[in-house]
Amino acid sequence: MTARSKIFDDMSQLMTNAMGVAQGARTEAETAFRGMVDRWLADRDLVTREEFEAVRLMAVKAREQNEALTARIAALEAKHAE
Repeated sequence: MTARSKIFDDMSQLMTNAMGVAQGARTEAETAFRGMVDRWLADRDLVTREEFEAVRLMAVKAREQNEALTARIAALEAKHAE
C-alpha cells in the first residue's frame, strides 16, 4: 500500500511540475505575442484615441466657424442687395 501511495505521490508531483512548466510557457508565449503585436502596430501609421479626438474636435470647431461665416456672408449679401 505504501508503494502504491508513493507512486501516486510521484505522479501527483510530476503533474504539478508539468502544470508549472505549461503555465510558464503560456506566460512566455503571451509576452512574446504582445511584443510582436506592439511592434506590428508601431510599424503602422496609426493614431491614438486621444489624437483622433483632438482632430475630431478641431473639425467640429471648423465646421461651426464655416457655418457662422456662411450665415454672415449671406446676411451681408442680402444687405448689399437692398
